[in-house]
Amino acid sequence: MEAQVNNGFFAMLFRMKHIERWGIMHSLIPDHLSTHSLEVGFIAHALSAIGNEKFNKNYDSSLITMKAIYHDVPEIFTGDIPTPVKYYSEETKQAYSKVEEASLNKLTEMLPAEFRSSYMELFNYSKDEKTLIKAADRISAYIKCLEEKNYGNREFEIAGKRLLDAIKDMKCPEADYFLENFLEPFGFPIDSILQSE
Repeated sequence: MEAQVNNGFFAMLFRMKHIERWGIMHSLIPDHLSTHSLEVGFIAHALSAIGNEKFNKNYDSSLITMKAIYHDVPEIFTGDIPTPVKYYSEETKQAYSKVEEASLNKLTEMLPAEFRSSYMELFNYSKDEKTLIKAADRISAYIKCLEEKNYGNREFEIAGKRLLDAIKDMKCPEADYFLENFLEPFGFPIDSILQSE
């Protein structure tokens, strides 16, 4: 007989809106895990479309988008760990990976058994999926830095430079194309974005 499941999986997902990102930084614009996850999904979808249309790839854009939306779900239990802490050493990186795995297992145990494999699939990445989702994650974070800078907050200047370098170092043509063709309007006021050519 299967142990009683509390079916709290989706209720936990909806708690992502309470988890603040950039905890050690002074932010002018609130950024929560739920917002970030959706933005990463938008960008990952764009990157996969760019790959398919511009670089002859055969990405499953829908699956990549879903995986991107779910990419930070383990942070429901851990919160947003600052990158310098998470990647301080190989030991901390491995320890955090184990914590993420335990968080994911705890979360999926809140689903009836027959649904678990459908959701666990969202956390298994091919090499290409991992690259696109990581690039989308970094682009989203870089856009956050640009937004803060546009509002006069210098707190994010160094983080923004590091993120831009990290994106370029990935040598991901889809990310490079996105930066070259779609990044600039993120610095525009709304009237300029809406203005026709």
